[in-house]
Amino acid sequence: MDKIQMKTPLVEMDGDEMTRIIWKMIKDILLVPYIDLKTEYYDLGLEYRNETNDQVTVDSAEATKKYGVAVKCATITPNAARMTEYNLKEMWKSPNGTIRAILDGTVFRTPIIVKGITPYIPTWTKPITIARHAYGDVYKNTEMQVPEGSKCELVCTDKEGNEVRQLIHDFNSTAGVIQGMHNTDKSIASFARSCFNYALSIAQDVWFASKDTISKKYDHRFKDIFAEIYEAEYKEKFDAAGIEYFYTLIDDAVARVVRSEGGYIWACKNYDGDVMSDMVATAYGSLAMMTSVLVSPDGVYEYEAAHGTVQRHYYKHLKGEATSTNSVATLFAWTGALKKRGELDETPELVDFAEKLEAATIKTIEDGVMTGDLYLLSKLENKKKVGTEEFLIEVNNRLAQML
Repeated sequence: MDKIQMKTPLVEMDGDEMTRIIWKMIKDILLVPYIDLKTEYYDLGLEYRNETNDQVTVDSAEATKKYGVAVKCATITPNAARMTEYNLKEMWKSPNGTIRAILDGTVFRTPIIVKGITPYIPTWTKPITIARHAYGDVYKNTEMQVPEGSKCELVCTDKEGNEVRQLIHDFNSTAGVIQGMHNTDKSIASFARSCFNYALSIAQDVWFASKDTISKKYDHRFKDIFAEIYEAEYKEKFDAAGIEYFYTLIDDAVARVVRSEGGYIWACKNYDGDVMSDMVATAYGSLAMMTSVLVSPDGVYEYEAAHGTVQRHYYKHLKGEATSTNSVATLFAWTGALKKRGELDETPELVDFAEKLEAATIKTIEDGVMTGDLYLLSKLENKKKVGTEEFLIEVNNRLAQML
């Protein structure tokens, strides 16, 4: 067959460790033989980020704004141990955080469901997508320990120099701790629009929850902005698409989620999303079966796997030892980006290829051929554990039959 042609490049962000190895395997085995693959390549491996003083991360994000679609490999966010291991100039920030800030994006994480792997909550027959507002709150807080006898206040000074003070607590008989958090109307509005746009793109309801009955200013501001934007800009579009926006309190949302069958987007504030995304991923079975897409309010998409660089398997690979690393989430990052590129460029053959590649991947697992992590989870009777590359070859065998 002739290779599928691409009209516009994808932004390709390479990464680190075992996922970098898998990245090349996916391209060599499953993409390049079928697609005239056009990408604008950026090496986000830690060595090159260090060499460029992390400018390559900024450049990749700006390219994503230009082309509209990116696909990203998992990358290392360095800690003290990595400083020594890679002889770094400084402890560079998370590439995901840098890209997220430049794109003003919201992260949507969705589990990949396959037969044989039953969620720990068996009523969840459809995927739940977690939308996390990845700005502000406790992640950009200011906090301090307070000695006994202190009085702590919130102080706001307006642009004319006028002060407004509110008592936080009078620590007259005990020491304690305080913290201050913030968010911005602009960031909350971007979060809301990203959620509503993504919901329209996949035709699913949006649930949003906060604790506005207790946090009558902070959380209530989230509730109000979501409601205002929905009514003014999205209600008619949602009605036409047959989907809805639903608001409730966060504790009620948790109860509803546990009782539900899934099949919706659950929009969460920053801390809630951090916690609930791991809960949902674990409950569905495996973080390695969780897709992740960053969506900006103006329609820019960046696809990646929800997991890290699989360091332990990489060290085994360097020693020449066999690995059985799950590549599904990384593979679905590629298919997600290819589908979106095909949709935007009106290239149906590219969309069709990406959908068939996803189907071939799921069929491989449901045929009982899987990597070691899924082998331990799967309840299929006739199953076989295969190595990292062997799994991708098995996927290719089924893909070839579908094309």
